Amino acid sequence: MRYLPLTQDDRIDMLARIGAPDIDALFASIPESKQLRQNLDLPERKTEIDVQRLLSNMAAKNVAAGAAPFFIGAGAYRHHIPASVDHLIQRSEFMTSYTPYQPEIAQGTLQAIFEFQTQVAALTAMDVANASMYDGSTATIEAVLMADRITKRRKAVLSGGLHPHYAEVVRTISPMTGDDVVSLPPDVLARENLADEIDSGASCVVVQNPDVFGNLRDVSALSAMCKAKGALLIVVFTEAVSLGLIKAPGEMGADIAVGEGQSIGNSLNFGGPYVGLFAARSKYLRQMPGRLCGETTDAEGRRGFVLTLSTREQHIKREKATSNICTNSGLCCLAFSIHLTLLGEAGLRRLARINHANAVDLAGRLARVGGVEVLNKSFFNEFTIRVHGDAAEAVERLAEKGVLGGVPASRLSPGQGLDDLIIVASSELNTDEDRAALASTLQGVL
Repeated sequence: MRYLPLTQDDRIDMLARIGAPDIDALFASIPESKQLRQNLDLPERKTEIDVQRLLSNMAAKNVAAGAAPFFIGAGAYRHHIPASVDHLIQRSEFMTSYTPYQPEIAQGTLQAIFEFQTQVAALTAMDVANASMYDGSTATIEAVLMADRITKRRKAVLSGGLHPHYAEVVRTISPMTGDDVVSLPPDVLARENLADEIDSGASCVVVQNPDVFGNLRDVSALSAMCKAKGALLIVVFTEAVSLGLIKAPGEMGADIAVGEGQSIGNSLNFGGPYVGLFAARSKYLRQMPGRLCGETTDAEGRRGFVLTLSTREQHIKREKATSNICTNSGLCCLAFSIHLTLLGEAGLRRLARINHANAVDLAGRLARVGGVEVLNKSFFNEFTIRVHGDAAEAVERLAEKGVLGGVPASRLSPGQGLDDLIIVASSELNTDEDRAALASTLQGVL
């Protein structure tokens, strides 16, 4: 029994030893509404060959990002990743290493983490950054929990421009942490008034820039309002390349900046693994979740690196820990760091300008298509269009004609009256021919 080593008698003995009446008792902390009470719609057993054949046939239904004009974004972006990035992260000393618990034999890993933290802090214009998190969505809930600890409050206000998946992660965790979450309705035109929701019980306000609909937001005034009410401002980003061109969260008064680092160094990979970025003001350092790598000197005065202020569950009692995220997505943050190092500041700024220019060109082309309205007044490399008819159907028809034309907003926020909206992204990988193909094909579809 290589894969199922425990018999039913074994399970009964184990439950008896720990004093649990049944297996369900082990999952009592999971809300009833989140528990699956029926079997998945899958066959109970198939041979290994059958499973491989079945999954291969399912995978063949996908259109690979590089096989067609590609304008999908909404939190995951297609960028050029230099071949040297993958070559370097596949070196055995990086590929096989894991947790740097013993600094005397993990100096290379620790230095890589230290350099990554330095880059994230510089990108976000914040004082300190941690050694990464699972992804942008889990970094967001960790930021909310950090704000709770700092303010001793339990209310989070979520902007209607926050990515719906990020908001859903916050709402999923909050019942288990006792948080009250106020989620504002989708804010397509960036006109919401978050100040009305900030009261004496609010621990934080969470706003995204650029937001999920592509709008650029200046949150400087909101920062002042938060400070006046004793709440923290958490600024989220899903497109790290945007930080090469737009004002960084720290420059607009953010207390905590979190986001997704996938678009630098990490390809789409069918949804993961990705890498969460997390930075904050230095005065909140001791409440930061996850790992933190610091620089020091050894007994002989030589430069060295160590894990420091590590209030993680593996280093401290569970109830005292700031986070139960057990990894730092080490290989993904190394890929991020290598790519950003290859770009340098000038390269990142040039890459960001190309992204913006391509998106501006695309928006102009789509605005001339009959039945299309570009909604954004400002954007980086992503914007929202309104089409006559059902947007999801239009996107499907575009795909049938060989163009991956964006994400229907209704797919992210079903039942919210967004059925005629498509979120469109254009990166440095889109050519003039690609943009022309989307415009002409969409005209035909509509």
